Amino acid sequence: MSKEKKKILITGASRGIGKDIALKSKENGYIVLGTSTSEEGAQGLEKKGIHGLVLNLNDSKSIEGFNDALIKDHSDIEILINNAGITRDNIVLRMSDEEWMDVLNVLLNGTFKISKTVLKFMLKKRWGRIINITSTSATTGNRGQANYAAAKSGVEAFSRSLAKEVGSRGITVNSVAPGYIETDMTEQINNKMKEEILKQIPLSRFGRAEEVSQLIEFLITDEASYITGQTIHINGGLYM
Repeated sequence: MSKEKKKILITGASRGIGKDIALKSKENGYIVLGTSTSEEGAQGLEKKGIHGLVLNLNDSKSIEGFNDALIKDHSDIEILINNAGITRDNIVLRMSDEEWMDVLNVLLNGTFKISKTVLKFMLKKRWGRIINITSTSATTGNRGQANYAAAKSGVEAFSRSLAKEVGSRGITVNSVAPGYIETDMTEQINNKMKEEILKQIPLSRFGRAEEVSQLIEFLITDEASYITGQTIHINGGLYM
């Protein structure tokens, strides 16, 4: 298949890692759909030549309408990158049910619901790529992020199970688990904490979004057709 004919859907594409994946995919000739939780974010994607769609994974009605639109207008999607995410950090004793469920809804339930719809397209074509963006914290845990770590760990287990279900139809499913990557989220970390984190990273730096997108670029190609059910870590040695 020529990648010029392939359509890719990237959730959470208006900023951070998702934005870099979207721009890289467009540069490489894919037809790119990107989601944002806001109309402003979707319009920003349109200005960059990416088809912007509004999707709030914490809203069941938004997901339902979005999936209906995919079935109607984009049933030729062959590649899905589940990247959208949020954080609601708190220690467990202070974490509210809402903080817990918001994160699980977006990261885990959202991944399930979008994947289920897009899989129907892939099964008909007998070819597909699903990449789920997880996190090093899914393996190591992280203080104040029990909800986030649990959701990301669930996504990795979901990916392995799904890979076994659909592998015979030419569909691969993998997780990519970044460590600390230079994005607007890591910019919020104070300098003292950054220094402590850098001491734990053998490469002594945060990763770059383009380093993650380059890895994903390979995983969605035909050359990666024998890689499935894997969690690939990209964290500068923070976790080995």
